[in-house]
Amino acid sequence: MCLKKTFNLMMFDLVLLAAAVCTKAGKAIVSRQFVEMTRTRIEGLLAAFPKLMNTGKQHTFVETDSVRYVYQPLEKLYMVLITTKNSNILEDLETLRLFSRVIPEYCRVLEESEISDHCFDLIFAFDEIVALGYRENVNLAQIRTFTEMDSHEEKVFRAVRETQEREAKAEMRRKAKELQQARRDAERSGKKVSTYGGFGSAPGMTSMSSGSIITDTIVEPEKPKITPAAARQSGPSKALKLGAKGKEVDNFVDKLKSEGETIMPTSGKRGSDVSKALPPPINVEGVHLRVEEKISLTCGRDGGLQNMELLGMLQTHPNVDKKLFTTDSVIGLKNPEKSFPLNNDVGVLKWRLQTTDEALIPLTINCWPSESATGCDVNIEYELQEESLELNDVVISIPVPSGVGAPLIGDLDGEYKHDSRRNILEWCLPVIDANNKTGSMEFSIAGQPNDFFPIAVTFVSKRNYCDIQVTKATLVDGDTSVRFSSEISFLVDKYEIL
Repeated sequence: MCLKKTFNLMMFDLVLLAAAVCTKAGKAIVSRQFVEMTRTRIEGLLAAFPKLMNTGKQHTFVETDSVRYVYQPLEKLYMVLITTKNSNILEDLETLRLFSRVIPEYCRVLEESEISDHCFDLIFAFDEIVALGYRENVNLAQIRTFTEMDSHEEKVFRAVRETQEREAKAEMRRKAKELQQARRDAERSGKKVSTYGGFGSAPGMTSMSSGSIITDTIVEPEKPKITPAAARQSGPSKALKLGAKGKEVDNFVDKLKSEGETIMPTSGKRGSDVSKALPPPINVEGVHLRVEEKISLTCGRDGGLQNMELLGMLQTHPNVDKKLFTTDSVIGLKNPEKSFPLNNDVGVLKWRLQTTDEALIPLTINCWPSESATGCDVNIEYELQEESLELNDVVISIPVPSGVGAPLIGDLDGEYKHDSRRNILEWCLPVIDANNKTGSMEFSIAGQPNDFFPIAVTFVSKRNYCDIQVTKATLVDGDTSVRFSSEISFLVDKYEIL
């Protein structure tokens, strides 16, 4: 019996009960117990630790009736060892220093969130220092080697898993394309109404699948096509401008450019140097018409159109004869004795499309971020669904994590630019049209899948989405045709994949 009691006493004297990192209030962030101990017991011991320190009698350790706390401050935290009262205090202090040196190896800052994020790394390192309650004869370099030791089987497993993930992503993209193509083929026939051919070819309101084109005129949707629209005016002037600022403005702008001034376009700008309006035509006739559409679109990252709104402008003017437009598809003034004002913009028609029909999305963007051993592999692709459009200066802006360096670019159609100040990766494509309707980009960077959203898209186009065209302009007197010029622009107000 005496021998057994002596043996138990020696075991108890040398045992290190637990090692923990806790807050100054005694809240455990990470704790490793080296003997059998309940969670309630260790939490109670750590909660009592700050109250004992308030006595101010000890600076490196403090004791109770049953245990000893050996501690070291780590900024706002404490590294605490809980030992028996009969343990060797010098050995405990040496062990404590080794524990304290291990923590910065895995945590960049000594904060609660950082400790929590690397809790398993710290526990593995703690197990290299102490085994079954006894200090191992190791140093910091050996601990680092033991915890980071490579395994051939693990490398093979990771290589196989990454290969499987790549194949699964490729198969997923292929099936997604097949589903999208099948959906488009099924809905293509009802996507757009064929009567949308010209400025007088559609009577005011036209249904488009689940969306609708709406103007300010109340008309019957089944009216047949009538004669093309005409701009009417009376008075001594033979040709008046609609929606233009006049040749005087153009000459003044040209003069400024010749003197070295930089003239920035204003139509369609969004506060970013990416979204730019198309330049006006060089030759401006006496009657100049400007047709402008702006699109606002929001899509989900997993598919699904949340909202799409398209606003077009030859904006309705209160002096325009709506009855004349309804019956004859002609834009003219209510009072023929009055004329359109000279050298001023006058809006004469507007239209609107609002829908959640995915088949009407002009340009689809699919982004597939997948986690890897070093961060995320991102595959992003576009597809032009409305092949009649030609999109210019397309920029697809993808947010990337900050402080992780530049992304590693793989396969790429077009060009890219990494803005480290704004943490944006810009995928730049000069033209997207029927001959260049699809493309993709792949890159790798540290981060999580959610870091790469929302994606923003900007572009400009010389062809509007609804294909509104001015076919003819005539004088009120004699219905004489007059020469006119026009500019058409399709711009982005907002285009996001959330």
